[in-house]
Amino acid sequence: MPESQTLPSLVTTATGETRLLVDGSPYLIRGGELGNSSGERAYLNDFWPRLDSLNLSTLLVAVYWDAIEPVEGQFDWTTVDELLEDARAHGLRLVLLWFGSWKNSMSSYVPSWVKKDYLRFPRARTSPQMSASGVGESEGTALEILSPFYPANQEADAKAFAALMAHLREVDPQHTVIMVQVENEIGMIPQARDHTPAAEAAWNEPVPAALMAHLSEHRSNIGAALAAQWHAAGGKTAGTWAEVFGDSPATEELFQAWAFAQYVEAVTAAGKSQLNLPMFTNAALIRTGTQPGQYPSAGPLPHLADIWRAGAPSLDFIAPDIYFPNFAQWADAYVTSGNPLFVPEALRSVDAAANALYSFGKHGALGFAPFGIESISGNAATMLAGAYDIVAQLTPLIAQANADRSPQGFSAALSATAPSMTGFLPPTDDQRAPHRIRVGDLFLEATYERVPAPTLADGVINESGQAAGSEKLPAAAIAICVGADEYIIAGTGVTVTFRNTAPGGDTIGILSAEEGRFVGEGSRWQHVRWLNGDQTHQGRHIRLEPGRFAIQKVKLYRYR
Repeated sequence: MPESQTLPSLVTTATGETRLLVDGSPYLIRGGELGNSSGERAYLNDFWPRLDSLNLSTLLVAVYWDAIEPVEGQFDWTTVDELLEDARAHGLRLVLLWFGSWKNSMSSYVPSWVKKDYLRFPRARTSPQMSASGVGESEGTALEILSPFYPANQEADAKAFAALMAHLREVDPQHTVIMVQVENEIGMIPQARDHTPAAEAAWNEPVPAALMAHLSEHRSNIGAALAAQWHAAGGKTAGTWAEVFGDSPATEELFQAWAFAQYVEAVTAAGKSQLNLPMFTNAALIRTGTQPGQYPSAGPLPHLADIWRAGAPSLDFIAPDIYFPNFAQWADAYVTSGNPLFVPEALRSVDAAANALYSFGKHGALGFAPFGIESISGNAATMLAGAYDIVAQLTPLIAQANADRSPQGFSAALSATAPSMTGFLPPTDDQRAPHRIRVGDLFLEATYERVPAPTLADGVINESGQAAGSEKLPAAAIAICVGADEYIIAGTGVTVTFRNTAPGGDTIGILSAEEGRFVGEGSRWQHVRWLNGDQTHQGRHIRLEPGRFAIQKVKLYRYR
C-alpha cells in the first residue's frame, strides 16, 4: 500500500447517513475478526490461504496491553509491526481492537504489573455481604475487573493506548489501520454496579452536571427506556442517582455506564491526540429475561446510548456484537439509537452471508465481521465469499444510496419516505406471506428459499420445505433503486415481485432482466445473460436462486 496523505475518516451526509472514507473514497468493511489469540504471525501464517479466498477487505485483530507493555513504560511493538506487514502483503486493511482494561468484562489483558499491584490499581467489588456470624463485611469481594472509579487505572490505560497510536502515526503512513476499537465488551457482572469505596461515594453524590445538561438538552429525543425511567422518577434535573432516576438496578446500570463511558472517553481522547482515527467501542448484548448484573451490564447497549454519547463524546459510535438469531432486531436497535451500523463480531455460520447483505443493504453499514474468521470453512466460507463479492461490486452504489436516499430525478418529498436502498432478510424462519418493503416509489415483495430448489423447478419458489439431509442456505438480498422503474437486485435465495403503492394503480411488469457484474474502478456493468424466460417465471418475478450469489439489473414497465 502506498503512503496516504489522507487519514481514514467518518463523514455525515446531508441526509444524516455516515460513511467511512479511506484514501478519500467510500469504503465498506467486508471484515472478519480473528480469534482473540490468533493474530500473531507464527500462528496466523497457515491461515492466509483461507483468508485470501473470502473476498475480505479488512481484518479485525486484537492488540494486547500486556504484550505491548510488559514492563511499565517499556513497549514492545513486535506483534503490532508484524500485523501491519502481513496485512499489507495480503492487500488488507486493519481494524485494531484495543484489549486494554477490559475484555468481555474482565481485566484479563492488563499487564502483570497492573494485576499484581491491586492497591495502586483497585479492582471493582461486589456489595458488602453478611458473614456467617451475621456481621456485615465492610467491603465486598474483589473482582477480576478494574474499577473505573480510580484515576490510576484510567491513566495507565490511556498512556499505553496513546503510545500505541503514536507508534501507528510513525510506522503506518499507508494507514493500513483504518479504525480502532477502544476496549472490548465492557460490562459489570455479577452485579449492576461497582461497590468500591470510591464507587459508593460517587453513587451518593449528585448526578454529574454534564450528564444532566445533555439529557435536558436532548429531552425530546432520548431513548424511550431512559425517558420513561427519568419521567417515572419525577423528571428532576438535579439530585442523586436514586433521586433523579429511582432506586433500582436499572439506575445502578446507568450510574455504572456513566463511569465506564467517562473512563473510555479519557482513553479515546488520549489516543486521538496522537492519531485521529475513527474509534468506537462494542457491546455484548442482553439475553432475553435477564436483569442488570445478570448480563455484562452498563456497556454501550442501545438503551444506554444516551449515557455513552454524553460520557464519551470522543467515540465516533458504539457497536453491537450480534450472536443472537434475531439479527435484524439488534441491528435496527443500534441504528434507531442514533448510530451508524458496524457489526465487529457475528456468528460465522452460513447466515453470516445473509446478515452481511442485510447490514449493508438495509442500513448502509460501515462494515460487518464474523468472529473467528480464520476458522470459517465449508458452506459458511463459500457463502460469505459470495456475499462479500456482491458487496464489493455494489460499493459505489451503496455509497451513493447512503449519500442520497432518493434516486436522481425523484422528488425530495418522495425520498423522505421511500429509501432508494434496502436489505431483505427473512423476518421469521417460517416466513410465508411476502415480505413487503417500499423502495423508490414501488413496493417490493420478497419470499425466501433456504434450500436448493427441486430439479427442473427453475423460476418456481420452493415450497416443499427443507430437503432431507440438506443444509439450510442463506437467503438475503440488497435492492437499490437506481432510476425511475429501474432496480439492482443482488443476493441469493430471494424472489421479488413489484407492486404499485397506489391502490388501483398500474400493474408493474418486468420489461427486462439481465444478470451481470460490475467490473473495474468505474464499476462498469458487464452483461452476462438475459433472464426473461424461465428465470423470471415468464415475467412474473425476479428470482435469485438459492446457493448462488448473483446481481440482476431490472427494468420495469406499467400497464393496465
